[in-house]
Amino acid sequence: MEALEALFKPRSIAVVGASRKPGKIGYEILFNIINYGFKGKVYPVNPKATEILGLRAFPSMKSIPGSVDLVVVSVPARIVLDVIDDAGSAGAKVALVIASGFKEVGNVELENELVRRARKWGMRVLGPNIFGMVYTPSRLNASFGPTNVIPGKVAFITQSGALGIALMGMTIVERIGVSSIISIGNKADIDDADLLQYLENDPNTSVILIYLEGVEDGRKFMEVAMEVSRRKPIVVIKAGRTEVGAKAVASHTGSLAGNVALYMTLFRQAGILQANTVEEAFDWARALSSLPPYNGKPLVIVTNGGGAGVVATDVLAENGIRLKASPKSLVDEVREFLPSFAALGNPIDVTGMIDNLGYVRAVMTALRNEEVGAVLAIYCQTAVTDPTVIASELVNEVRRMGGLPKPLVIAMIGGEESYWAIAKLNSNNIPAYLMPERAASTIATIVKYKSIRDEVGKRLSELKGISH
Repeated sequence: MEALEALFKPRSIAVVGASRKPGKIGYEILFNIINYGFKGKVYPVNPKATEILGLRAFPSMKSIPGSVDLVVVSVPARIVLDVIDDAGSAGAKVALVIASGFKEVGNVELENELVRRARKWGMRVLGPNIFGMVYTPSRLNASFGPTNVIPGKVAFITQSGALGIALMGMTIVERIGVSSIISIGNKADIDDADLLQYLENDPNTSVILIYLEGVEDGRKFMEVAMEVSRRKPIVVIKAGRTEVGAKAVASHTGSLAGNVALYMTLFRQAGILQANTVEEAFDWARALSSLPPYNGKPLVIVTNGGGAGVVATDVLAENGIRLKASPKSLVDEVREFLPSFAALGNPIDVTGMIDNLGYVRAVMTALRNEEVGAVLAIYCQTAVTDPTVIASELVNEVRRMGGLPKPLVIAMIGGEESYWAIAKLNSNNIPAYLMPERAASTIATIVKYKSIRDEVGKRLSELKGISH
């Protein structure tokens, strides 16, 4: 794990191929390292420069006066091996190899030699064919993606470069905080399982999200994932689920997409949550990283729109969750202030005639009820309510009670004001979405993760019992 410590928490970084020209990858990576606030030593390496971005530049790794933990290799594939030897002889512990031109285009031997050279020096390799990595607790942004990544609890591992960079930008716009963003590309050396093992014990990470094209060592991945998923949710977006998609994967990173049914079985047994879309994966990750765990008591829907409640109920059923009747104690409580024509089953339909404070009161009553395990609030904008008022009041009420005591997910269906309301809720760690399907899918995942975690724990106990 020493090399991974150097990857996530380096004391010093060298950027080989650092450039003085904005727009060049070697410039952008160095710019991000400096401007994201890395506190350690930074050494640009370029034999044609004496200074880059205000830092003294060095002609080679060997000429650097201090030790180097992490080397970012931003040079063409044809000279990567020479850089690895230079970095290894200088004592570097881990290399981020940015260049493409390896296994993904058929140069398997060059990639194998890259790993052999690194191992000769006792060095690990992340990549090649990557955009770099981010670890927010270390103020480390050694990537050519966006600079101002928001700190949080989601770790994002991606096998795709361009998609990963785009999603970095999305996390900023959507205000999804991340602990790390790690581009793994061809996975010549450090792979998903290695990173899962490290992140399992990372106190800054509570959810791990992976964009996955293929796994080389399925047994290793599954064994590690089973251990990790008991402690932290793992959400996977599996690319190459179709024959056409699998061919695209092979030409992208040189990975074998594999049999879809086999992967689904592997994920299920390992306790992995498989998302069908990128949007779904980030919806789940946001909620899993910000909400308290589900305790197994009934999930209750509170809505002011009967139709939206039906849509949410369908999504829950499609996810294997059948709603139980609302607890009698909750029904008795809300009956005191809801209209006589409100439907008090599950969903609890407070009707479209309810005002702002009435809707908020209904949601908070469900949230405080000891017999309720989770709440899905489905709100539809009406002439007698204002989503901005409802969002603000919910935030204030949750703050007054000292934070959420159980999972709460909200759908705010409406016009322009709903977008503001969603942003307000999300910025206060109350997951909110524009559509009922997204909210229902998310709360379903929160509920399912409890049973998945319990099943994996039982399976691991049985396996360990057999081994003894």
